[in-house]
Amino acid sequence: MATVYLVRHGQASFGEENYDQLSPRGWEQGKALGRWMTSIIEPAAIFGGDMQRHRETVEAIATGYGSQLPSMQVARGFNEFDHVAIVNSYRPEWRDRQVMAKDLAAFPKPAAAFQKTFVEAIRRWASGEHDADYDETWVDFKARVLAAFNDMIEYAGGGDVLVSTSGGPIAVICQHLLDLDDERALGLNAVIANTSVSRVLYSGDRRSLSVFNNYSHLEAEDPALVTFR
Repeated sequence: MATVYLVRHGQASFGEENYDQLSPRGWEQGKALGRWMTSIIEPAAIFGGDMQRHRETVEAIATGYGSQLPSMQVARGFNEFDHVAIVNSYRPEWRDRQVMAKDLAAFPKPAAAFQKTFVEAIRRWASGEHDADYDETWVDFKARVLAAFNDMIEYAGGGDVLVSTSGGPIAVICQHLLDLDDERALGLNAVIANTSVSRVLYSGDRRSLSVFNNYSHLEAEDPALVTFR
């Protein structure tokens, strides 16, 4: 059986003007994954969304890997959902970033306060009760992720594939393979570490999740590299 290695991108730049770029720690996470991969995988193909953090994660992996890797093929179906639009639909006043910063600064732990709001916003989106508020519904998101996943496997033709993507698509793929409900899928998304690896075995129409959210490559080099946001 062949393997699909689903990699969540390295840590992005939360709080910076361009969130989509990797943070310095995100680059180090990607390099650590590349070093670990040298004895694990020789991918026949590499796919990723068209987000900057997806591309930069592949660049960091290639640096750590130390030898030639296939060029990343872009499949927009592996892009993350638009978390900014989803949060703004839940808290419209946060479209003004100064208002958001002021609101969060009132909490002892602003990052924790944002995370709580983020979780509530995602649940509202996934509930299906407010679909008119979103350009992409939860159902639409799941459909385009699974379509990209199936197209990628068909293209791979039985070879091992590395996919640089985000927590949301990985959670949706795992939900599909394990027949989980939406609440459990959202729970998976909350615990996927940066540059963690989830493995899907496939042969023909058979697909099985064999490993979820492995980040031992980070723990082995430096536990401080383990991040979830």
